[in-house]
Amino acid sequence: MRFFVFFIYFYNMKLKTLTLFFILFCHFHVVQAQLGFCTGTKGDPIFTENFGSGLDFGPALNPGITSYTFINGTPNDGQYTLHYRTNLYSSWHNSLDHTPDTDVNGYNGKSLIVNASIAPNYFFKKVVTNLCVNTTFEFSAWLMNVYNAASVGACSGTGIPINVTFEIWDETETTLLQSGNTNAIQGTNAPIWTQYGLVFTTASNQTSVVLKMRNNGAGGCGNDLAIDDIMFRSCGDLAQIKTAGVNSNFMNICQNQLPNDIQLQVEINNPNNHVYQWQKSNDAINWTAISGANSTSYWVTNFSTTTYYRVKIAQDISNLNNDFCSTVTPEFGIHIISIPNAPTSLGNKTYCINEINKSIAVSVNTNETTNWYGSPTGNDLVLANSNVLIPSSSGTYYAEAKNINSLCISNTRTPVTIQLVDVPQLGANQNVLICPNESLLLTVNVENATYLWSNAATTPFIFVNQAGAYTVTVTIANNCSSTKTFFVTQSVVPKIAQVITEFSTVTIICENQGPFEYSLDGIHFQNSNTFYNVSGGLKKAYVRTTNSCNIPDVKAFVLVQIPNFFSPNNDGINDFFEIENAQDFRNFHFYIFDRYGKLIQKLSTSNSRWDGKYLGLDLPAADYWYNANFEDTIQISGHFSILR
Repeated sequence: MRFFVFFIYFYNMKLKTLTLFFILFCHFHVVQAQLGFCTGTKGDPIFTENFGSGLDFGPALNPGITSYTFINGTPNDGQYTLHYRTNLYSSWHNSLDHTPDTDVNGYNGKSLIVNASIAPNYFFKKVVTNLCVNTTFEFSAWLMNVYNAASVGACSGTGIPINVTFEIWDETETTLLQSGNTNAIQGTNAPIWTQYGLVFTTASNQTSVVLKMRNNGAGGCGNDLAIDDIMFRSCGDLAQIKTAGVNSNFMNICQNQLPNDIQLQVEINNPNNHVYQWQKSNDAINWTAISGANSTSYWVTNFSTTTYYRVKIAQDISNLNNDFCSTVTPEFGIHIISIPNAPTSLGNKTYCINEINKSIAVSVNTNETTNWYGSPTGNDLVLANSNVLIPSSSGTYYAEAKNINSLCISNTRTPVTIQLVDVPQLGANQNVLICPNESLLLTVNVENATYLWSNAATTPFIFVNQAGAYTVTVTIANNCSSTKTFFVTQSVVPKIAQVITEFSTVTIICENQGPFEYSLDGIHFQNSNTFYNVSGGLKKAYVRTTNSCNIPDVKAFVLVQIPNFFSPNNDGINDFFEIENAQDFRNFHFYIFDRYGKLIQKLSTSNSRWDGKYLGLDLPAADYWYNANFEDTIQISGHFSILR
């Protein structure tokens, strides 16, 4: 006899943890254990045990299944019963079985309820038959520690924990195929069903195994458990069907875009250790084997209707036709999508080119939209996903229906024509000026057109003599029209209010605002109303408009330039006191006085210069005063100096 120590990893689904523990065997043949649940594709259950249903206790298990004693009531240590509720003691959880069955009386599904013996021992043994050779299976069962840790005055703490070892033996019970231990499962404040599982593989001639459950816990207050829903089912490698360019388990193909063929491929961890049978179905319910399709790939060449594909996979060819000994991949659907009908035209349209809403439209079915093209075929897309098109030019446009979900398009495109008719070219609205006391001609000229002015005139032109807005609408064939407005403004007539002079500077002030142009000779005009370095004399101020009306206003004024000083010392510079351009004045009198008011000199139009002498003698340097009269209307006075 040899002893073997195994390091076993157990996966707890509820706690999502891996547990490492040691098991010491003494046996003739030992297989290194693989613990946990099937991580691949699972087949239909080949064996299940749910312990029946009903509201009474029992019935007892068949002989040979357990060494415990059946009790038709509450079990003591080393006894068991079957019941639909677990609260056989007040300190036990009040729970239904794991998957409660129902009838007219309510829930009645049963579980195996075990009050463990004082000493560890096997309490369950079941021969499972009709398994498949060379096949990996998953065993699973649901356990619950029935002790309610929240109960008062019962066990100490959480009670004695339950501890169960699951073992899978060959039918001779000489070869251990798999085993696993739950470790201590403590009592809880609420009932918790926890699933445990093992994965094992049958030999080439093996169709039966023996399931054993061993109690490893001590008897006493606690270590009481319920078991339910024992199951065996085949476990295949994780497999799925794929095809190039598709990341889901289906693909849509439009009826008018059918390919020549599509290769479907089984993706599986160990492709060489399996046998395959491809199947197809029209409804994903009823499946038919595809003759000769027994490899990891299959070429689809018939696309007449929507078809689903799946692959049945087994580890031995003898199991391929046994649903309990094989697994199937998730289905892969090739959906043949009907194409939409071509859109229905809402009519060809004719518009004047200056209309705001110039559109053509089609109608399509629900869940469809429209793509517009410039030709019956080809990819010259004009506008996508709109049933309405607003073209920028005349022509025929082609509408193609597209299903919003499948993106399938119609076989043909619907032509829709739009004609954009030119309108009279009248130009932009105009601002025009009318001169006072004149008429203004407003005109447009379009051949073969009718006219309607805002003053009700129907001729190509009108005469106006008042400011205002005058609008004309011109209409040509197809009733297309354009409108133009003339904004007529009355020209301003300049009116000079005054002319301000300051020695040689002249400023012209008008009563109204321009724009105006200004002049002192009626020939040379400027935009500024101020003139500099102007010589003295009798002058005229001119103001006119800057527009074509050219209406001037004229005002005469006198610019008298009287020197502030002169120096009569015969040096040829500023030797005389002189009134500039005195000859311009028809009537001019200028009187000079000394500081005592004595008249010294009299100047006039004919005698406008003084040499600074009085009675032939030079007057001394001093200030002298004057009093002047120009044109009998202008009176000025002031003083000047003689410098020696």
